[in-house]
Amino acid sequence: MKFDIKEEDMIIKPYKSEGPIYIREQKGFFQKIRRYLSWLLMITFITIPFIQYGGKQAVLLDVATQQFRVFGATFLPQDFMIIAWIFMSGAFALFFVTNWLGRVWCGYICPQTVWMLLFTWVEHKTEGTRNQRIKLDKSPWSFNKVRKKTLKHVAWLLISVFTATSFMAYFIPAHKLYTDMFLLEWSGLTSFWVFLFAFCTYGNAGFLREKMCTVACPYSRFQAVMFDKDTLVVTYDTVRGENRGPRKRKEDPKKAGLGDCVDCNLCVDVCPAGIDIRNGMQYECINCGLCIDACNDTMSKFGYEKNLIRYESENQANGIKTDPFRLKLLGYASLTALIIITMIVWAFNRTPIEASVIRDRNALYRMNYEGLVENPYTLSIINKTQQTMSYQISLGGLESATLKVPTRIVIEAGEMELVPVTVIADGYDLRKKATAITFTIDALEDSSITMTKDSYFYKN
Repeated sequence: MKFDIKEEDMIIKPYKSEGPIYIREQKGFFQKIRRYLSWLLMITFITIPFIQYGGKQAVLLDVATQQFRVFGATFLPQDFMIIAWIFMSGAFALFFVTNWLGRVWCGYICPQTVWMLLFTWVEHKTEGTRNQRIKLDKSPWSFNKVRKKTLKHVAWLLISVFTATSFMAYFIPAHKLYTDMFLLEWSGLTSFWVFLFAFCTYGNAGFLREKMCTVACPYSRFQAVMFDKDTLVVTYDTVRGENRGPRKRKEDPKKAGLGDCVDCNLCVDVCPAGIDIRNGMQYECINCGLCIDACNDTMSKFGYEKNLIRYESENQANGIKTDPFRLKLLGYASLTALIIITMIVWAFNRTPIEASVIRDRNALYRMNYEGLVENPYTLSIINKTQQTMSYQISLGGLESATLKVPTRIVIEAGEMELVPVTVIADGYDLRKKATAITFTIDALEDSSITMTKDSYFYKN
């Protein structure tokens, strides 16, 4: 038996082209959602450092003074356990959303995607449509090509510098950062970080683009672990779409032996990752839905039913009802809620004062000229509020003891003070060599701010 196989039939089409990706501008339902979200996220990102609370920047991670200020609360390095809580809650929230809706984080909210599509929009406005950009890149260098390329890169650089400056405003007071920028008085360290972040933004969003998602980002690699048969992903309906092929608008596809896919290739042209979703699910897919908008436009023009490409789970594709209360999804949701509740409880129970008792190991006690036993201590007190506070210290556990301490201790906002304290007692009145005592530190301006620290009083 002889088979007549043509050479072109033996060529397997790649899932993704290795050449540069020229993203086609696309309008539609999912693109509108993304645009609104992108604007909301970018405006929020830019404006948060300008919000004032109590006469100070509401959100500021002041690296120089090692203080993290969030509205009325000041977090010091001792409180950075909350960073672990935030990352843990964020991770489990991401797992929950991924198991439910696939990679919608990547497609709609991820800063890499937001800025990449912003840079693509600038490219579209300066160099033209997808076909015009392809033609421009293939054409020889001319004044018109230089002008368009220069305009695009200048716009990219300005956006990158502004993005980096906005990011640095979370670490340096915004009014000082922008004032020094206009006066050209940035320090060398500030300039270094701003231009480093600007260079990263320019490179990531302008050149690396989808390679950051497919190569550098580990999330695209381990996302499949969180997927199950009920996870919503962008899916091409092969039963309805195949056999694909071009045809005239009024032509009956059934008579021609064709499915609903007209093989226009628009789903590939609009894809930020440059993949062909008709080849099946691929790890590069960021669930952005741009191919859905493009395909729906084509279906409308041909008068076919929409959603040939749609968000659908594997079970839905096989006619099985999706289980909204599946164990994995509930587990991720429960862990997310548990960590967030724990973090909120910890934040509400957090005392805006930190203290510790420091003992001199070489001189636990001494005898004074009156024959009384003295124990020297050093109290380290940190004011974790955003106002100057006054404190007083009292002693508990030794009724007959005398406390030698400053009557009023004033500590600036976010500052630490080392306070020398001496406890004096008659050693003959004490039965034990080590007696438990407590130091109570009270804020004079706010009676709710108090802290008790335990220690021991030693005699010979």
